[in-house]
Amino acid sequence: MELRNLRTFQQVAERNSFTAAAAALGYSQSTVSFQIRQLEEELNCLLFDRIHHSLRLTEQGKALLDYAQTVLHLTEEFFQNMDPSAEPEGFVHVVTPDSLCERILMGHFTDFYERYPRVSLKFSTADTSDMFHMLNRNEADVILTLDAHVYSREYVIAAEEPVSVHFVTGASSPLAGKKSLSVGELLQEPFVLTEKSMGYRRVLDRALEKRSLEVHPILELGRTDVITDVLTKGIGISFLPDFITEEGVERGELVYLNVTDMEVDVWKQLVYHRNKWISRAMRVFLDYIREAEFCQEKR
Repeated sequence: MELRNLRTFQQVAERNSFTAAAAALGYSQSTVSFQIRQLEEELNCLLFDRIHHSLRLTEQGKALLDYAQTVLHLTEEFFQNMDPSAEPEGFVHVVTPDSLCERILMGHFTDFYERYPRVSLKFSTADTSDMFHMLNRNEADVILTLDAHVYSREYVIAAEEPVSVHFVTGASSPLAGKKSLSVGELLQEPFVLTEKSMGYRRVLDRALEKRSLEVHPILELGRTDVITDVLTKGIGISFLPDFITEEGVERGELVYLNVTDMEVDVWKQLVYHRNKWISRAMRVFLDYIREAEFCQEKR
């Protein structure tokens, strides 16, 4: 049984697609089909059910996938451990919300690159549901979420902490001088929010739904820097993590609103799939982000 055939099988199984596996491996689709056929002939069984252009692992295929993941992981680990003093090298695909992507790249990438110049990073942005979909399909190595607390036996939470969030407005807003506000009062005002599917916006929507309430923003967009700029011009209210707004508050341009009758819990979580093999490149990235981004890891 050739390792290259096992690697091809793993890619097809995890992506549910011969075409996607071929693209990931740099092979032609005919090469992928040939290698899978070789495995099936060698094992004398079907590994995939092919029905109406859809692909599904057979029971034998599921058993082989566990075996293939173990063998391929051990093989890669063996080659890496042949020279434990060598610099970590490899590729890590990280998926985050827009706001965290910018924060990490602007705040940490230069330092990370200087420490680990042979580790290549790819950052993508997505909402939380798409992030977990990508983990499940092995299209992402690790995700960093800003959402409600997530727990599932399918995933490993490498680090987590609650994130402070506030309703916020511009310093010139009539609401800025009020000592306390109710949610009902807030909802009479214009809102400027991130898109509905984004993590902490979705947490807000769910908290309002529990009270049979709904917010209708006058503007929705993914750029939090634009949102804060709109607020400083005296237009609207938003709901944002403090790490986005704290500089504006310190400069006196933004003001946190004291909403007394609703609390919203948002968590930052660093997550990977339980079946994901942790390469040295991924390990140094996880350790770095834990140290750089999670306060509880620093204590």
